[in-house]
Amino acid sequence: MKQIQFHQALTIALASILAVPAFAANSGPALPAGTRLHVELRTTLSTKDNEKGDPFSAEVEDPIFAGGEELIPAGSSVYGHVTFVQSPKRVKGVAEMRLMLDGVTAKNGLHYTFSAGLSNNEAGGNKVAGDEGTIQGAGKSKKETAKDSGIGAAAGAGVGAIAAGGPGALYGAGLGALAGAIRMLGKKHKDLVLHPGTELTFVTSRAATPSPAPPGVMVIHTRD
Repeated sequence: MKQIQFHQALTIALASILAVPAFAANSGPALPAGTRLHVELRTTLSTKDNEKGDPFSAEVEDPIFAGGEELIPAGSSVYGHVTFVQSPKRVKGVAEMRLMLDGVTAKNGLHYTFSAGLSNNEAGGNKVAGDEGTIQGAGKSKKETAKDSGIGAAAGAGVGAIAAGGPGALYGAGLGALAGAIRMLGKKHKDLVLHPGTELTFVTSRAATPSPAPPGVMVIHTRD
């Protein structure tokens, strides 16, 4: 009797499992390769505080359509990670950062996983250069560099004039130029900072089919 009851319970359990519709990986239109995602950054990113691998989140600005329907509404949550960080150097070179978008979750709970690189010409007032979409910090302008050198040269010339008369000013100017160079070596270029609200455009490198959102990925929508 117990064996019959066990088999009946097992049959009911299997029937319940089979009755639950499985999610088909290709249920719904695919997100085409070359899709442009205009997003607004939610996370503060900087070459001072961030490093390679750090995550960031953003919000979709414009809805995305494919297959005659809206796949990704405005306000959908997207996420990505930092792929490269270079701090500003003391003598020359500027702060640099590269970002990669990894996925988006739509209102219906479907999730698209992809790789999308930055395609802006500028990001938060910073230049975006190269095929990999490298964001470059402002660094020092030529005016600032000339000012640093000029201040030192002028100070040295004044000291030389007082110490040794007119000819001494030339010697002092040389010392001042050296002092200006030392002063520049002691100052770094500016760090690159991207604030929340910065608008960025990413382009997908391959097509992506919908799937359930991975564990730990929250569906966040700030618009209707």
